[in-house]
Amino acid sequence: MTPSPPRRLAPALGLFVLAPLIGEGLLGNLTVSEMALLLPLLAPMYGAGALLVREAARRAGRGPATMLVLGVAYGLVEEGLADQMLFNRYYAGHDLMGDTFIPALGMGGWLTVAVLTLHAVWSINVAIALVEALVPRHAQTPWLGRGQLAVTAMVFVAGSALVGYGHYLEERFVATPWQLGGTALAVVALVVAAFRLPPARPRAGAAPAPWAAGAGALVAGSLFLVTEFLPGWWGFAVAVGLTAVAVAWGTRWSRRADWGPRHRLALASGALLAYAWTGFVTQPESAPKQAADYVANAVLATGAVLLIQCARRRVAGRKRNRRTAT
Repeated sequence: MTPSPPRRLAPALGLFVLAPLIGEGLLGNLTVSEMALLLPLLAPMYGAGALLVREAARRAGRGPATMLVLGVAYGLVEEGLADQMLFNRYYAGHDLMGDTFIPALGMGGWLTVAVLTLHAVWSINVAIALVEALVPRHAQTPWLGRGQLAVTAMVFVAGSALVGYGHYLEERFVATPWQLGGTALAVVALVVAAFRLPPARPRAGAAPAPWAAGAGALVAGSLFLVTEFLPGWWGFAVAVGLTAVAVAWGTRWSRRADWGPRHRLALASGALLAYAWTGFVTQPESAPKQAADYVANAVLATGAVLLIQCARRRVAGRKRNRRTAT
């Protein structure tokens, strides 16, 4: 098959790099030294995973709703099958499940909701929305040919296996066959469901202004990210409630006739800024923050703001060009 032209390979490579930078770097989950070592190792899983989600949805003529469900499936692959954090109560020496631990499942209520939402929203869909906004002419078309897509899938499998092996060497933990099998079945069910979602039907009425959508995403994202500081099941309840409200709100307003690329970019921008500021208060798993880590947070947060501004100009320019053409 004819290779994708450079103008479509460029955003694919951009997404490959941006997904791990947001997923692990901007969040402040790694120290500076860990970022230098681990981000190149995480990119095959994060980057190829985001590309597979995006390409599968766009090739099927699907949009953000399908990508969001596929993002949850990605989160299960990473955290349930690869590093198995969903089932490892004392992952990295910390009891991340705490009072919401469910013995029958060997899982934590808050941890499960938190990590799957983080991956579905930030690692996958925020990254996709930002890169698509940078190339508005090709936002809804495939970027990879079939051969390139097959290579991407192999990179994702290899990257996930590498992450899984590395975590086994470090944690010496393996989930039970029931946990692994149930996770695999859940991944398959989510993938099937993602492509069976009913098509969105436009509704009468006006969507909120893009700035309002962005502000809502910033507030909701920030509140979600600090639920870890709430005690026990209160954190779980607030996290589930915020997720449900955000999904309901997004589903309702995205069906308005005047909802467009600026709104989607605004949502992604608000969520990205929530990650940027919480990165300063997030403590890495391995050690307390040092001065260099705060500098890295500042550099990545500045980069996030610049990326948003560039994407806004690209989307606005595309809109002006369309008006001129008509």
